Amino acid sequence: MDWYAHVTVATIVEDNGRFLLVEERQNDALVLNQPAGHLEPNESLIEAACRETLEETGWTVVIEGVVGLGLYTSPRNGVTYCRTAFHARALSHDPERLLDTGIVRAVWMTMDEIRAASDRLRSPMVLTVIEQYLAGHRYPLSLIF
Repeated sequence: MDWYAHVTVATIVEDNGRFLLVEERQNDALVLNQPAGHLEPNESLIEAACRETLEETGWTVVIEGVVGLGLYTSPRNGVTYCRTAFHARALSHDPERLLDTGIVRAVWMTMDEIRAASDRLRSPMVLTVIEQYLAGHRYPLSLIF
């Protein structure tokens, strides 16, 4: 059997100490995640991050830099994900936009609220990349080619 990592992106959007997350259905649970998803054919990582953020939250963003790269193997399905996390600035919101299937709502949360809901995070990467962002892990987009 061939093995390959699934390429995904995630976007950290901060506004005055609050972070944009999505509440989404995963199996029978409601979990929290950054706006995130899979890279599509003929799409750059930056384009994917902008698209996924818009589709899952209704927010148009501008990607400002890279927070980090990571591998995560889901204990639920055994799939390995290669995830690029970006940080972005929110530009505008379309409250009438229909959100992706499975997304219940977009929500702005403080770090204290995110930590208090740590049992609801889709994966440990959700908290890890926000902590990395807050610790100053912010790299230029030129890191990506």
